[in-house]
Amino acid sequence: MKNTNSLSQSHKILFLNTLAFTVCFACWTLNGVLVTFLVDNGIFHWSVVQVGWLLGIPILTGSIMRLPIGILTDKFGGKYVFSLLLLLCSIPLFLLPFADSFMTFALLSFLFGMVGTSFAVGIGYTSIWYPKEWQGRALGIFGMGNAGAAITTFLAPSLLNHFSIEDPQNGWKILPVIYGAALVVIGIAFLIFAKNKKIENNTKSVSQMLQSLKSARVWRFGAYYFLVFGCFVAYSQWLLPNFMNVYQTSLVMGGLFATLFSLPSGVIRAFGGYLSDKFGARKIMYWVLSSSVILSALLMIPKMEITTTGPGVLATKKGTITSVSNENIKIGDTEFPVAQKKENTNENAIFPTKTSWQQVVVNQNQTVKKKELLAKGITVIKFDANMWVFLVLVILIGISWGIGKAAVYKHIPEYFPKDVGVVGGMVGMIGGLGGFFGPIIFSYLLTSTGIWSSSWIFILIFSLICLIWMHYTITKIMNEKQPILSKVIDRQ
Repeated sequence: MKNTNSLSQSHKILFLNTLAFTVCFACWTLNGVLVTFLVDNGIFHWSVVQVGWLLGIPILTGSIMRLPIGILTDKFGGKYVFSLLLLLCSIPLFLLPFADSFMTFALLSFLFGMVGTSFAVGIGYTSIWYPKEWQGRALGIFGMGNAGAAITTFLAPSLLNHFSIEDPQNGWKILPVIYGAALVVIGIAFLIFAKNKKIENNTKSVSQMLQSLKSARVWRFGAYYFLVFGCFVAYSQWLLPNFMNVYQTSLVMGGLFATLFSLPSGVIRAFGGYLSDKFGARKIMYWVLSSSVILSALLMIPKMEITTTGPGVLATKKGTITSVSNENIKIGDTEFPVAQKKENTNENAIFPTKTSWQQVVVNQNQTVKKKELLAKGITVIKFDANMWVFLVLVILIGISWGIGKAAVYKHIPEYFPKDVGVVGGMVGMIGGLGGFFGPIIFSYLLTSTGIWSSSWIFILIFSLICLIWMHYTITKIMNEKQPILSKVIDRQ
């Protein structure tokens, strides 16, 4: 009976944690929709780089503060840290409607970005309530709060349009107030219904707690999380302007497509926790990183049209041109057909399409030599980067990252059982920095290359780095622990 009651209390805490994290994550990614709306409707005139900073600033706060918040959670327990966090972060959201400049908006975004530290609180607070064999699933379920990004990308565009019907200039101001009110409600509910719990006999000083951060394993986990979580957060915001610019979707339609990326990625995290418990986090991470390499390689191919030189028409003999038309050229009695341009009817084709024709470059009565060019060839290769194929690939990489997020955090209670808050906070901070730097890196890549898909080249390179690093480390460990076996394998 005691175990049943204990598990029931654990599930209650897990439910409260997940609910609070969902609301926090929705607030954390608010700028992705709000800033895009404000710029698209001419309410604020911010540059691409300024937009990139505004998307990244809340992520920065929620990232750099995860470590100290994780330490506080280990020291004082999750109930009071989580409640205070929710209530304090509501204040800048209530003040956001009064922002009238880039700097003011950036400052308030920096402050309400503290909601991003909720992950470090929830990881430490959730793991302490569950035994080892349950932790992968419990942390995976908690991590489903990532779906808060989907709530914002799905609902916020429609709400902004609705609020702006009567007052196009100021209607948007209602949205941050709603988000702030949600934080207050959840914060009060947490104070009333949650039960506090912290690591027993935790008498370590802060410097002692930070000793675990010297382990290279922490930084390797952080690199994985930079990819599967940080880049997920970055794209939760970056996909909306991407769809609107590349495929000319509306704000609402672009928000729906961004939701189709973020919602499955958040929800599948619980399944990722189950897979990590069942098959081991290492095997899952191999699958995640490999799929990230393959999918990003496909996504990095931009929508483009290439015009190049094609097969032309050469004179087979010398002589004088007696007749020239768009269809053929005559040298004496010898006729040379000229290929005509055909309209490409394959709109939104999945694969690249090719169109070739020839253009006359000589005149009647002109004397030509043998093998002289009569009509130059022109070939146009067009790749539409079909929107629906692009969307499917985006959803698949989001699902892969969602499973990866659970696999990364499955490692932490196993390797650092006494420092879950600290290590979880550090890994979360590194991952969160991916969410901060992502939109900024993407905006600079877009400005320098003029290609929206340039961001996927960055993802491909980083995915390869993580995969190679993991494989190298695991191979090195196997060689150290089983040198005889490794030699046998090398000879096979």
